[in-house]
Amino acid sequence: MTETSAANERERTFFAVLFAISFAHLLNDMMQSIIPSIYPVIKEKYGFTFGQIGIITLVFQMTSSLLQPLVGRYADRHPMPFALSTGMVFTLTGIILLSVADTFVFIMAAVGVIGLGSSIFHPEASRIAQMAGGLKKGLAQSIFQVGGNGGSAIGPLLAAVIVIPYGQYSIMWFAIAALVAGATLLPVGRWYKGMLHRMTAARVRVNPAVAALSQRRIRWAIVILCVLTFSKYFYMASMTSYFTFFLIDKFGVDIQVSQYCLFAFMAAVAVGTVLGGSIGDRYGRKYVIWGSILGAAPFTLVLPYVGFTLTVILAVIIGLVISSAFSAILVYATELKPDKVGMMAGLFFGLNFGLGGIGSAFFGWLADRTSIEFIFRVSTLLPLLGIVTAFLPNIEPASRRACSRNRAD
Repeated sequence: MTETSAANERERTFFAVLFAISFAHLLNDMMQSIIPSIYPVIKEKYGFTFGQIGIITLVFQMTSSLLQPLVGRYADRHPMPFALSTGMVFTLTGIILLSVADTFVFIMAAVGVIGLGSSIFHPEASRIAQMAGGLKKGLAQSIFQVGGNGGSAIGPLLAAVIVIPYGQYSIMWFAIAALVAGATLLPVGRWYKGMLHRMTAARVRVNPAVAALSQRRIRWAIVILCVLTFSKYFYMASMTSYFTFFLIDKFGVDIQVSQYCLFAFMAAVAVGTVLGGSIGDRYGRKYVIWGSILGAAPFTLVLPYVGFTLTVILAVIIGLVISSAFSAILVYATELKPDKVGMMAGLFFGLNFGLGGIGSAFFGWLADRTSIEFIFRVSTLLPLLGIVTAFLPNIEPASRRACSRNRAD
């Protein structure tokens, strides 16, 4: 294949591959979201403290995050087309173990195995999404990411109708999802392997605006992206791990109602993810990042002080707004380091899980010493860190933004 034809392959958008990998991401994150969804069940069944709940989350998130940059860096040099299906084997094993775990240590081991599967799956899956997206990288990452967000939204709903009524052992049913996801990813792996052979002639293209930046400026931009990721996922940790407890404690709703409310929040997160990627492709990632994180602050600041109905409405709005940032952050990061897509994907997916785990453990520790309502008052300040977006360099060509606006007109 010539360099020109290889470059043309890089510009195509393979929607069939994107939808397949998004579906697998949905199943993967659906299984993972069972973990926080069963917290009320295992807390009551085994008498765990909020601190222990936070440690369980920390183990899961850290095993999900620590290996991801290393896996991504290795994959940049030695692509692994079938790593995705391998990751599903670990997830399958962890799901089976979690369904029968009956001690604190056993549960930590089970969620750790699930986390290991995630650390193998995400970097290469994100790289494949980037490759399949062609020129529509933001949309591609959004399609991939929305599968994960959709799975995270469905997980609590399924927990409410399956796990909570029938108990911990019913988690075993979710092993079917791991088998389906693994089978779905086999042809994706074959496509990826073929693309690697056909695209060896294509050189990595660098954004001219990025090429003009010094290495120090690029490193500083990555640090800022990490700060923004911290603000987003520390806040998300308070919502995903403790929103159900907040609703139960403040408004006296039962576990199932609280799970439906968590589902509404996570569904809004899924919708916001798609919108963020498309808007970022058209108008620029920096604007999406700015509006997503800082734009959520007015709503987060109000949420702890209103009634039940308005709390749920605000949670949906927050999920819709704040979720649009991640695809933009990830594509922006890979623009800064176009030759290290796997490592950047591993870094930011790793930060996603790692910061979420640390945040969950921290807020669990804080809740044991104060109250659930108090941690929601504290966490509402985090989106204000979105102000640091102002220090990101403008790497979107002005001509592209103008062209996008003309197409919109």
